Amino acid sequence: MNLLVTGGAGFIGSNFIKQYFELFPETKITNLDKLTYAGRLENLKEIEKNTNYNFIKGDVCDKKIVEKASKNTDIIINFAAESHVDNSIQKPEEFIQTDVFGTFVLLEQARKNDLNFIQISTDEVYGSIDKGLFFENSPLMPSSPYSASKAGADRLAFSYFKTYGLNVKITRSSNNFGPNQFPEKLIPLFITNLLEGKKVPVYGNGLNVRDWIYVKDNCSAVIKVMEKGKKGETYNVGGKNERTNLEITEFILNELGKGKEFIEFVEDRKGHDKRYALNCDKINALGFKPEYSFEEELKETINWYKENSWWWNPLKKK
Repeated sequence: MNLLVTGGAGFIGSNFIKQYFELFPETKITNLDKLTYAGRLENLKEIEKNTNYNFIKGDVCDKKIVEKASKNTDIIINFAAESHVDNSIQKPEEFIQTDVFGTFVLLEQARKNDLNFIQISTDEVYGSIDKGLFFENSPLMPSSPYSASKAGADRLAFSYFKTYGLNVKITRSSNNFGPNQFPEKLIPLFITNLLEGKKVPVYGNGLNVRDWIYVKDNCSAVIKVMEKGKKGETYNVGGKNERTNLEITEFILNELGKGKEFIEFVEDRKGHDKRYALNCDKINALGFKPEYSFEEELKETINWYKENSWWWNPLKKK
């Protein structure tokens, strides 16, 4: 099977490409990435000389580039997205353009060539839940321009299944973490701030709850959906690791030998969701279960940032 992976130089996309090659070395993968600030070819150093790997720099909103990149492709896996909530509050237009219109361009290409399509979505499309769990058929109530743009792309992809019969599958994952994550997200930002001797900015009272999944587990889930998921279906992908932001902060502080004086509580984010939590029975029925320990992989992630300042230090300076 030949794959077109969009956003493959980003955090989750690059991990997916490397993981897929480990499992299926004969596969041919084209990576289409615009290389915005969060897309880095350094994330793919291990496979950059692989003859089955092809990189194309381009925007998913560019129809000609998408047509070129999808030649001889069997399936499109769409990781490409603007994804930082804070940025979406400041500049929502970029999110609508990439996340919604870009997905439309990819879906049109898939429709014209009868390609399979995997849309990578997020648990944030559901909005917040105080108790219980979100199921795949729960109402979508996104709270930020980012989550709204992902919800729009998610439903647009489903409409191509419903209207055109396109083989579309959707995954909605909880918060990912691991090496090579751009230091704007909570875990890498807090790790690198502390390594620089800086305080960490905790929104509000720090009691917002997120479920966390190690990036390799999420990639395994996407592969499982590719192989065994049903046409037109959506699958929640969670790690069953609910933690408050304050608990995550204190874990990182302890690992780096820092005290609570390094916590700086800041004004809460606008529209900040209280809690995300997913029911994952549907993907578990396909044979998927997270394999990695949250605590152990968070320790490994912290060590990775300690040992790879060459990767993140230039990004923090920008």
